[in-house]
Amino acid sequence: MTEVSSLTGRLLVATPALADPNFDRAVVLLLDHDKGGSLGVVLNRPTPVDVGDILEGWGDLAGEPGVVFQGGPVSLDSALGVAVIPGEEGPLGWRRVHGAIGLVDLEAPPELLAAALGSLRIFAGYSGWGPGQLEGELSDGAWYVVESEPGDVSATRPEGLWRAVLRRQRGELAMVATYPDDPSLN
Repeated sequence: MTEVSSLTGRLLVATPALADPNFDRAVVLLLDHDKGGSLGVVLNRPTPVDVGDILEGWGDLAGEPGVVFQGGPVSLDSALGVAVIPGEEGPLGWRRVHGAIGLVDLEAPPELLAAALGSLRIFAGYSGWGPGQLEGELSDGAWYVVESEPGDVSATRPEGLWRAVLRRQRGELAMVATYPDDPSLN
């Protein structure tokens, strides 16, 4: 088996060829990627559910829009908190994943993290891949892999994130941002 180079902290951007409706125009932040598999959250799938309606105390800390996001098709009854914490040291209840991005312990008292949070997003469920599964999808051309930026986690217009991430890339990849929603209408 070949060694897996970690993609933790990078973005998976769905290519127009990806046929899975769970990931149509999805932007996935990889929170973990190693030879055991991969785990991430879809950054651009807001739900109509307010964070405060399901997680008492966290609603006031969630960035705009202050709703729960569907992190993926797996374990929709569980919640993950992803926060950007500026600076070198993070508070108790936060674990660095990549750069300024980390996971929040939603069992911790919200006031423990409130002063340190740069932004917070809550996800219902996650996206997961078994060993070698993501690598297979990458070789099939289902995803573009690009660098993440801390602002991706807290985009105030998540519905435009797919195009925005592609537009900031160099070369031909930036042109994919202009791909029509329904190419049959061209």
